[in-house]
Amino acid sequence: MDVTRENALSLMHEYTQNENLRRHMYAVEAAMRVYARKFGEDEELWGITGLLHDFDYERWPNDERKPDDEHPSTGVKILREKGYPEELLQAVLGHAEHTGVPRETLMAKTLFAVDELTGFLTACALVRPEGINGMKVKSVKKKFKDSSFARGVNRDDVNKGVAELGVAFAEHVQLVVEAMTEIQDELGLGGSGSG
Repeated sequence: MDVTRENALSLMHEYTQNENLRRHMYAVEAAMRVYARKFGEDEELWGITGLLHDFDYERWPNDERKPDDEHPSTGVKILREKGYPEELLQAVLGHAEHTGVPRETLMAKTLFAVDELTGFLTACALVRPEGINGMKVKSVKKKFKDSSFARGVNRDDVNKGVAELGVAFAEHVQLVVEAMTEIQDELGLGGSGSG
C-alpha cells in the first residue's frame, strides 16, 4: 500500500467519528510536521504518524482487563497488516506508556512529547476569545502550573516528553503553538466564531 496522507486520512476517518478526537490527531500531525522540518526528517512520514497515532482509540479504548485488545496495540496490528513502516508502528506503540515499548527513535520521542501538549494547548485556546492566535508561552506556563486547569492532561507526560526530546519547555510550547496556529480553523481554535 502507498503510505500517503490521503490513505492515512481515509483510515482515520473510517475508524474515528468523534470530531474532537479527529482534531486532536490533526493537531499532533501538524506538530509532528513542524518538528520533522526542524530536525530535517521525513515530514510526510512524521505527519502520517501523528495523524494515525490515536485512530483506533474510539473503537478500542484502554481497558486493563483486555490488554491485547486495546489502544494502541489493536491499531498497530491493523497498520501492520496494511503495510505501514515499522518505525511508524514503534512510535505509535511508544506514545502509550502502558505498552512498555521504549521510545528509541527521534520520531517516537517527538510523538510522545507533542501528544499531551496539543491537548493542553487546545484547552488553553478554548478559554481565550482569540483562540490560539497570539498565544504566549508565558500564559501557557502559568496555566500549566494550575493543576485545576485541564485536569485530564498528564503534566508528568508533558515534562517527560520534553526531557526525552532534549528541548527547552518554552521552545517546545512555542513550536507546537505555531504548528497548531497554522491549521487553527481546522482545529476550531481560531477564536470567537470559528469552527
